[in-house]
Amino acid sequence: MTVQGIFSAKSNGAARISAVPRIAIIGRGFSGMMTAIALMKTVRTPFHLQLFDPSSSVSGGQALSSSRSSTILNTRVRDLSVEVGDADDFNDWLCSNAEFRAAVPAAIPGFRQIFVPREIFSDYVYQRFSEALAARKDITVQVCNEPVVTIRRSHGDRFLLESTNPANPLFDTVIFATGYGLPSPEASEMEPSPIRAQRLVARPHTVLLGSGIRVVDQLLQLRDGGYTGQVTILSRRGFLPQSHTPNSADPLFPAEAVPSDLRDIVRFIREACREADEQGRSWQSVMNGLRKHARSLWRSLPARQKHQFNRHLRAIYDSHRNRLPEAMHARLRGELASGNTVLRRGVAGRRGLSGLFFRAAGSSVDEVIHAERIFDCRCQAPNLDTPLMRSLIEQGLAQPDELALGLAVNQRGQPCLEDGATVDGLFAIGPLGLGSLPDIDLVPEIVSQAYMAADLVGERFYPKSKVG
Repeated sequence: MTVQGIFSAKSNGAARISAVPRIAIIGRGFSGMMTAIALMKTVRTPFHLQLFDPSSSVSGGQALSSSRSSTILNTRVRDLSVEVGDADDFNDWLCSNAEFRAAVPAAIPGFRQIFVPREIFSDYVYQRFSEALAARKDITVQVCNEPVVTIRRSHGDRFLLESTNPANPLFDTVIFATGYGLPSPEASEMEPSPIRAQRLVARPHTVLLGSGIRVVDQLLQLRDGGYTGQVTILSRRGFLPQSHTPNSADPLFPAEAVPSDLRDIVRFIREACREADEQGRSWQSVMNGLRKHARSLWRSLPARQKHQFNRHLRAIYDSHRNRLPEAMHARLRGELASGNTVLRRGVAGRRGLSGLFFRAAGSSVDEVIHAERIFDCRCQAPNLDTPLMRSLIEQGLAQPDELALGLAVNQRGQPCLEDGATVDGLFAIGPLGLGSLPDIDLVPEIVSQAYMAADLVGERFYPKSKVG
């Protein structure tokens, strides 16, 4: 049943609470949990919240979640607060944790510049969610593990979500927070190699597919687990994450002089990084400053140059914005220098009887790479070909962005139609809007967007209900 202050996996109480607005969030990764927190803190009148996700657990999404306790986030504590306007909330939460303070005494009195395990961040997010829920005796929250397969507009401005549960009610607001798709698996091991392929491996050999932080994480987890065999990383573009600086890398970016052409912008950023290094700052400071202007620069580019960026520059841009803590980057450099880990650039193809087909960059011939284990660590783009996303687009409730990376959205997460109009009551939060909003897969940007969306939800039903 549905009750106040705790989760329920059933829908028995749906009919009893139909008098209050009903809000659905599809996805319980970080984007979904963050939006739920923002709604509970912003909309000050009663509502019913229903969380849909086929996974039975609450995770941090593809980019953040991990079941491995030693996995370190690539973002400093200072940039992980879920409280808009209070950048120190996560730091304060850590400071109040006696066990954590005892384990990391060197960072006292604060932890703003350090990197923490992902499970600690997940604990923090879930605690803030639980506190927000406990403070709202006037709302109900319900969890449904049935996957949502379609959305339909019904009864004017309300929405029907169809799943395996035929009793789903109509919703006044639907928020898509599916991240990169549902479910959001961690780095997954592909099917074991056939016996024939195992015989062809001269020594233990593992292949990792991808080039982002997840592939480095998987590599270091293998080594921490005692694996001493050969590791081959297969990357389409051949770029691996760069390193954070040991300093704070406060944002530095001369935005007033930025040109408008893509080629000139690239030259400008390179020159700004060079000058920052000469002045004793760092290129990381420039990249941190660029984040504050990335959206306006992106909007100013014509579609042709956006496609050029996506084809030729996105991989190197991602390798510089999604950086590794220094210690992890040093281990990665050591692995590559030792020759026990090899990075190869090219395209990984299908799995064959003898191994994995691979076409190296610059080659027109496929080769077969034999390995005992293959891990797919690629961070997939949002999948618009699922039945749910297809129904959303076919119903005219949303459209793909001009690069087909996700949905076209505005800064508040509202899906944008061809004429620039939006559909009242619909939102797409987080990485679903990556083609419209650069860096919307990062925590500070998701937090800001979640609160903007929550503001609109409050205004829509209760124009005077927000706290000011």
